[in-house]
Amino acid sequence: MNSDPKLERIAKGNALALCATGTWTASFAPVLERMVADAEKLAGTPQSIFIDVSEIAKLDTFGAWLIERLRRSLTKGPVEAQIAGLSANYSSLVDEVRRVRATAVVDSSPITITGMLEQIGRSVAGVAGTVAGLIDMLGAVLAAGFRILIHPRSFRLTSTVHHMEQVCWRAVPIIVLITFLIGCIIAQQGIFHFRRFGADIFVVDMLGVLVLREIGVLLVAIMVAGRSGSAYTAELGSMKMREEIDALRTMGFDPIEVLVLPRMMALVLALPILAFLGAMAALYGGGLVAWLYGGVEPEAFLLRLRDAISIDHFIVGIVKAPVMAAVIGIVACVEGLAVQGSAESLGQHTTASVVKGIFFVIVMDGIFAIFFASIGM
Repeated sequence: MNSDPKLERIAKGNALALCATGTWTASFAPVLERMVADAEKLAGTPQSIFIDVSEIAKLDTFGAWLIERLRRSLTKGPVEAQIAGLSANYSSLVDEVRRVRATAVVDSSPITITGMLEQIGRSVAGVAGTVAGLIDMLGAVLAAGFRILIHPRSFRLTSTVHHMEQVCWRAVPIIVLITFLIGCIIAQQGIFHFRRFGADIFVVDMLGVLVLREIGVLLVAIMVAGRSGSAYTAELGSMKMREEIDALRTMGFDPIEVLVLPRMMALVLALPILAFLGAMAALYGGGLVAWLYGGVEPEAFLLRLRDAISIDHFIVGIVKAPVMAAVIGIVACVEGLAVQGSAESLGQHTTASVVKGIFFVIVMDGIFAIFFASIGM
């Protein structure tokens, strides 16, 4: 029997029947598309239209969708096209395809002042919603921490240590490498420009202040936001998609206490350690370049560094670290718990977690700079 698909038009009294025969599968896609497109031109006829599929030998999802598309196209006003002769083998497939909603028409209206103002309003409302979500998560974490203080046995030490290993110990190589290279670059560029004025030694002052106060902790926080913040969002988002978080609530566990608090504690403890290691690596890289490229002996470098910096510079950098860690953790957990049940949503929220985390880290660094300048540090 010939399996080529066909779609014949047969008049039956006041009705018109479209008889589909043969194989309606994706392998005959070009032929099927042309036949359905020709049949869709019948839309608007006053006749009742039946799509007879009793002679279809084989049907897959592609063919079922074409039949459903044809039915929707021929349904105009009071005239509704009907599918007849559907076998029990394919009825569930056609019913499933029928549940798919038609794609919404994209609004192609011209841009107006009102529309622009509406978009600005929606963006501002979105920012306000983001800030409200962060404040809500901060309150939930503080409440969970207060409950842990009252009942210390409920603290999940094993989970915290596990996340400390992931966030801190496993991040040491990449943090040290990147900060070492940044220190080398800062020293090389500083020597290159200071040499014009015969002030090579002042690169030590610049390197010490920049690394300990700003670059060290800021660079480490940005790397942690991209590495650990995205991982937290992906982990919580995957658990949300698999309904594991709902299962925790059903069993009487608080997801904030079980999932979020250990991750937050690990970040708050890990970032100061990483910031310290990163600052030391950057100073070592800068000193190495100053020695090999600038001719500054290690003894002279250390003596100048001791005179250029004070304990205040170190304190400023270390104080920033736990606050930035808390911001990164809150943003990551909020985005992770906001994931819906699709891979696309997981990807969008993971990207948003990294972008928002870096943004808020830089904002916090600016706030700290103003604060410490106002108190004379």
